[in-house]
Amino acid sequence: MATLVDITRLRALKDKWGPLFQFLLGLVLMACIFAGGVCVYMFIEGWGFVDSFYMVVITLSTVGFGEIQPLSDRARLLTSGIIILGVGNFAYIVGSFSQMLVDGHLHNLLWRRKVQRRINRLENHYIICGFGRIGGVVVQEILKVSPDVVVIEHDPELVEQLKRDGIMHLQGDATNDALLIDAGIQRAKSIVTALTDEAANVYVTLTARQLNPKISIIARANNASHITRLEFAGADRVVLPHLIGGVRMAHTVLRPTVTDFLDLAVRGNIDLQLEQLVITPGSRYVGVSLMDSNIRKDYDLIVVAIKREDGQLVFNPGPREELRSGDTLISLGRPSELQRIGEHL
Repeated sequence: MATLVDITRLRALKDKWGPLFQFLLGLVLMACIFAGGVCVYMFIEGWGFVDSFYMVVITLSTVGFGEIQPLSDRARLLTSGIIILGVGNFAYIVGSFSQMLVDGHLHNLLWRRKVQRRINRLENHYIICGFGRIGGVVVQEILKVSPDVVVIEHDPELVEQLKRDGIMHLQGDATNDALLIDAGIQRAKSIVTALTDEAANVYVTLTARQLNPKISIIARANNASHITRLEFAGADRVVLPHLIGGVRMAHTVLRPTVTDFLDLAVRGNIDLQLEQLVITPGSRYVGVSLMDSNIRKDYDLIVVAIKREDGQLVFNPGPREELRSGDTLISLGRPSELQRIGEHL
């Protein structure tokens, strides 16, 4: 059973690393041949370590030096075997290295290490699983606000697009725990799992919640019946793209002006933006009424709603509504003023 598991792991490594795995395997085999040759001369011929080591070096390098000491017939046969194995393995190593160069695996490896160093420096960043139609839009929208985005994508064509766009990414299966850790899941602020496979979204949600209990998880669902499953797995928000698209189209038909206004406010295409502002525990606004906070006067903002820390929503809050630590203010105002108040919360 253990042997079967080891073989499975080796196959997984081979699939993941490709020619690099073959190259490293060749180096390991060469080391084994070298060590075996030293043992042959030490234990069969009775030579010392230095003579045995030197004999293996000149044998594998095929420099043409003669025998440093007379060899028995058995030792000569073993020496011939060392030469054949060494030359054959050397050809295997050269072939693997050449394939790495031709296929671009060496370049990809160096590029991956460079990206990994950048990711290792990130904190409170965003991880997007899947760069398809939904994930691609998510990435572009987040990049408008923050450059700290890491994408996990398996499709080679989409990976090439990510490279062209200069977006930090890791290639592989998002359900791989190690890949999520490489993406900095334990330091991330939020993760969006926008994969087309429902089961994969559930697995990523479960894994993300286990690796980082505090992370915000937004999951994609293709069916309303899967919402409960994703929420049970740990998703904070579950989004049905087709439902949102349908509702948006209906609102555009029924209330086109309102829809256009909200769209402009959210996207920031006009000098007016709808934003959420979180009141931190040490904020000067904690315990102060909305009127006494002078938010409207100092920043020319309209507080549309207040979301309490327990999830309660207060729409169109009155002037005497008390602000509390952890409250989220849904505010409408100019981007510059929203940014300014954000620095004082």
